[in-house]
Amino acid sequence: MKIPKRLQPLVDDGLIDAVISRLMSGKEADVFIVRCGDNIRCAKVYKDAMKRSFKKAAQYQEGKKVRSGRKARAMEKHSNYGRQQQEIIWQSAEVDALTLLASVGVRVPETFCCVDGVLLMELVTDAAGDVAPRLGDVALSEEQAIRDHTLMMHYIMLMLCAGLVHGDLSEFNVLVDDHGPVIIDLPQAVNAASNNNAQAMFARDVNNMRRYYGAFAPALLHTQYAKEMWALFEEGDLTPGSTLTGEFEDDSNSADVDALLEEIEAVKQEEQERQAFINNAKEDE
Repeated sequence: MKIPKRLQPLVDDGLIDAVISRLMSGKEADVFIVRCGDNIRCAKVYKDAMKRSFKKAAQYQEGKKVRSGRKARAMEKHSNYGRQQQEIIWQSAEVDALTLLASVGVRVPETFCCVDGVLLMELVTDAAGDVAPRLGDVALSEEQAIRDHTLMMHYIMLMLCAGLVHGDLSEFNVLVDDHGPVIIDLPQAVNAASNNNAQAMFARDVNNMRRYYGAFAPALLHTQYAKEMWALFEEGDLTPGSTLTGEFEDDSNSADVDALLEEIEAVKQEEQERQAFINNAKEDE
């Protein structure tokens, strides 16, 4: 196929030898199957901020530190330089998360390099060499659903022990090969300790997995892994070797008003940032 403009620099530098096909086009990036020497890999081309449609971006940016005061001020003002720095942080976040998670035993695609907004990484395949399907496209037996759900809870626990929450985990961000689930798409991953929305995101991630696997194994729908893991995490008792039961005694039946107010405030902040971004973009034209 014709080489996309964003991939041409990697071809020129010899990092990619040929572009085979487009694998998918998502809200955050376009993904292509490429050949690198004798290896078939995928190239994830991140879309710029004006073309991205990720919801509630402000919630995901909270807690992400910028060491340079100049960069932080530029990002707050939504200047050209600030937007460039925000893009760099967004793109490098996934590489950092994938590298960290692989080091602690979570199954994620192997990364090779990230150049000019293009992440070159492993193409996850099945035994026949075909692209591994997304979890949402796979029908499971009850036994397999229970087995893979147990493995997924272990991966999520390892992620939390490493201080990360995926933040957008669902059946559409998990691939399934012959060895089980592989977690993908992590540019929005948040710090579990420094992001005030982390607990709500974590619960949503875990319960999304419970809902999907529970459609094949209904007994899973009654598990409380999100509450169990977060309670252990808050007490400092969660370790990679923790034994999970899926059971949790919840003493509070009242609504979490503070969490609701934080959610409302985050939406307001996101809208303000979006308007500021649009206004600055118009001024730059």
